[in-house]
Amino acid sequence: MGTTAGMRRAGTVRPPPLQLVHLWILLLLPAPATAAVTYDHKAVVINGQRRILISGSIHYPRSVPEMWPDLIQKAKDGGLDVIQTYVFWNGHEPTPGNYYFEERYDLVRFLKLVKAAGLYVHLRIGPYVCAEWNFGGFPVWLKYVPGIRFRTDNEPFKAAMEKFTEKIVHMMKAEKLFEWQGGPIILAQIENEFGPLEYNGGAPARAYANWAAKMAVGLNTGVPWVMCKQDDAPDPVINSCNGFYCDYFTPNQPYKPTMWTEAWTGWFTAFGGTVPHRPVEDLAFSVARFIQKGGSFVNYYMYHGGTNFGRTAGGPFIATSYDYDAPIDEYGLLRQPKWGHLRDLHRAIKLCEPALISGDPARISLGNHQEAHVFNSTEGSCAAFLANYDSNSYAKVEFDGVHYDLPPWSISVLPDCKNAVFNTARVSFQTTLMKMTSAGAYEWTSFSEESTSLDSGSFTTTGLLEQVNMTRDSTDYLWYSTYVDIGQDEEFLMNGKYPSLTAMSAGHSLHVFVNGNLTGTVYGGVENPKLTYTGTAKLRAGSNKISILSVAVGLPNVGEHFETWNAGVLGPVVLDGLNEGQRDLTWQNWTYTVGLKGEALELHSLSGSSSVEWADVYPNQPLTWYKALFSAPPGDDPLALDMGSMGKGQVWINGLSIGRHWPGYKAHGSCSSSCSYAGEYNENKCQSNCGEPSQRWYHVPRSWLNPTGRNLMVVFEEWGGDPVGITMVRRTVGSVCADISEWQPSNWRIEDPGRAEAPRRPKARLGCSPGQKISAIRFASFGTPQGFCGNFSQGSCHAHRSYDALKMNCVGRERCTVGVAADVFGGDPCPGIMKKLAVEAICG
Repeated sequence: MGTTAGMRRAGTVRPPPLQLVHLWILLLLPAPATAAVTYDHKAVVINGQRRILISGSIHYPRSVPEMWPDLIQKAKDGGLDVIQTYVFWNGHEPTPGNYYFEERYDLVRFLKLVKAAGLYVHLRIGPYVCAEWNFGGFPVWLKYVPGIRFRTDNEPFKAAMEKFTEKIVHMMKAEKLFEWQGGPIILAQIENEFGPLEYNGGAPARAYANWAAKMAVGLNTGVPWVMCKQDDAPDPVINSCNGFYCDYFTPNQPYKPTMWTEAWTGWFTAFGGTVPHRPVEDLAFSVARFIQKGGSFVNYYMYHGGTNFGRTAGGPFIATSYDYDAPIDEYGLLRQPKWGHLRDLHRAIKLCEPALISGDPARISLGNHQEAHVFNSTEGSCAAFLANYDSNSYAKVEFDGVHYDLPPWSISVLPDCKNAVFNTARVSFQTTLMKMTSAGAYEWTSFSEESTSLDSGSFTTTGLLEQVNMTRDSTDYLWYSTYVDIGQDEEFLMNGKYPSLTAMSAGHSLHVFVNGNLTGTVYGGVENPKLTYTGTAKLRAGSNKISILSVAVGLPNVGEHFETWNAGVLGPVVLDGLNEGQRDLTWQNWTYTVGLKGEALELHSLSGSSSVEWADVYPNQPLTWYKALFSAPPGDDPLALDMGSMGKGQVWINGLSIGRHWPGYKAHGSCSSSCSYAGEYNENKCQSNCGEPSQRWYHVPRSWLNPTGRNLMVVFEEWGGDPVGITMVRRTVGSVCADISEWQPSNWRIEDPGRAEAPRRPKARLGCSPGQKISAIRFASFGTPQGFCGNFSQGSCHAHRSYDALKMNCVGRERCTVGVAADVFGGDPCPGIMKKLAVEAICG
């Protein structure tokens, strides 16, 4: 590789000879007895063997231990070599010096399961993780260490960060989890995406980045360290790329491998935002494009996104679901065709591995927007990637005397430089549409949260106080209360033109009460959490109580020095329309109550819920707790709560927090009924749920349920809503679709990663979940059908026996295969025109 801009900044003029690189890296890495994992310019080297590594992010706290073995196995079956995870500091050290590694935070158990499955681990210790996680993974107590400033050359911060990093490294060594000990960890990461902040942070930020790298390397892990989005990562730390595309990326030294630590499979969902999706054709294209440029490590972020249980979602305004449009969905089910299409890509890449690890690619122009990248090894292996970057048109290219047809925005993989075994735009896997089926409704009782009472922990002081400083993030809720005296001579008492109350808040949501009556609610959004409330204050003569319930919706997880960001009512708070004009309430006495009465009583728990009298339910009551007892639905289908009838609040099952619910916040954005895979993708390109709840369904792990006895569900509702509409639902396959062209040049299907079969007639393969059968064919057309799965329609060309062939071969079976050719459907309905089969089958 040539001299890079990063090298010029570092003052490098001439790199060392590549034949000395391997020895030099061994000397740089402070390994135990013998380093089993090193690297060179081509790849990570494990036990002397260069490897092309396919990785996927699975975050252990975003699922439950009972799900881990299945998630890991599905990752392995999908062609992954490595599982990548962050380490979540605030989950492991909730208070200074008190560590927690149990249940969802049992990191060692998770890593040992990865090892048992025969996979490697990339451990991203951070300990800053971002990850749309509350406070970026930092414990809130860290904010209150005297003199601290996050992520800069600050001694209190560095001391705390080093202590936790050492804690994790020593634990990994004690459990023999590094590769040189026989464990799965082959890579570690320090810091996370610090480069963009370093530019504005100046010399202290640069000093901190260098310190972090030196500190990590000094821990003697025996595996390489990575710093992602850190162009100036000092040797021997590897800098790596994050993004939707990373084919442009070059490491900052020619003796480092080209690594992509976050290939974004989709995007996160925020309350009030749409649900993003990324077409698998584009994702596969981006990965193939990276590999063809010499990339040797790709990690999907996320491979399984999971759930932000409890109050772990950050942002603020990040939703409870962290599905991320990942190949394995939030519930642990395969998302098809994404999982299957990527699996075939991985198999194609592995067929190319002998050539990929041996030499640098040669680029050959094949047209204005087409090119080939060719790898040759000294042993004679050859692999080629044929790319068409045109996002609108097919291309016919000639390579080594053979013609190949390339769809728009696609890459074909030729493991032997002759036969195309895979094309990123030709999806042969079915599309699976999931459905949520009711598994039971509930009988509810209620308990009203009092808006005017003060508990023994309340206190009064002059002026308005910042919320996080008061709550230390032990709760989302903080009450601000004050009194306003109104004289008998106020004009509004005679004319009925009540004064207006204005309250300015740093976020994120608030409810205003006057004399115990709710007068209004207001909330911010992910782009601007700050808000201003303005509403009528129905005051009376004498003393009036104004109470404001300020509600946090997750602490920030990204940004410069986000430890300085505020929440809560910071003012001014003013009344307009009095005889005196405007009265500023900001600096009068305010009384503060941290949390809710129901939280103090632990109403979400079995013992706490039994300590109060519950009443009948009246819908649409604000600040109300609801309770129901229920039996677990039979079977093993994943479960969720349909919260569509509710507004905003939190929900618990058997004392365990499912998370925040907010179906009352409808998604706003730009949605369309279709989305082309071709062309550059960004998080705003393919969106759904406009005008609907950003999140309606909330994952309930089956392991949280008592399968034989009664279970407790508790909901706290801020806005109102009708709990009668809450139901438990099963997540199952609703319908499956195939959309296959009759003729796909060089159509190969990789059944064995060690070989490719000869070209053969395309086939549509349909299959339901175990225990289900295809009950009906909703749509079938061989010809020129239009649309997409769930919304197909006939085109101008249609074979009238399309339904017959599918009904005969598929209905009543769990899975079926139908050839895509004119004779199967009674003859060619439109000779001379390229045709395809589109079919949607119902599973039941």
